[in-house]
Amino acid sequence: MKSFGQKAWMLPQPVLIIGTYDHKGNPNAMNAAWGGHWDAKEIMISMGAHATTENLNRNGEFTVAFATRDTMVASDFVGIVSAKNYPQKMQKTGWKAIKAEHINAPVFTNFPMTLECRIKEKIDESASGYNLVAEIVNILVDENYLGEDGKPDVEKMHLITFDPIHLGYIELGKRVGNAFADGKALK
Repeated sequence: MKSFGQKAWMLPQPVLIIGTYDHKGNPNAMNAAWGGHWDAKEIMISMGAHATTENLNRNGEFTVAFATRDTMVASDFVGIVSAKNYPQKMQKTGWKAIKAEHINAPVFTNFPMTLECRIKEKIDESASGYNLVAEIVNILVDENYLGEDGKPDVEKMHLITFDPIHLGYIELGKRVGNAFADGKALK
């Protein structure tokens, strides 16, 4: 095996779109890849010093959408362009925003699934950012992405993952097995 030392290569890395309102109440979004579950009802996201971080400091509520093949270009755009330097950033995405049902944050309706979240804790807060732990208040799913059982159908969503090794995006594929079931074959 070849050794690469310490790298931020946890795989797969979700492409998370963090939605907040700025100080004027305008929707803003940023792309974040370093996040995941904290426990059953909470998530964790590593936040640097961004316009979104400032928005979160004013209002601890936000949304998290999952980027898809169809939203990839605009999702990358909101990750490389700051609202601090490019106030028209959201208009360039073409995304439509509505107010979340349970929190004070925007929901971008171009995404199949969105988490409504509220910050519970900031860890290792400094001038360069912090890790946030947030409660999942509600989950919204576009009805076009529901399966026959009425639950979200992940295969329909065409979610993408960030490839930190080659700096790319990879579309997630098809279901290959059954969790908590297929392993029973080895009993």
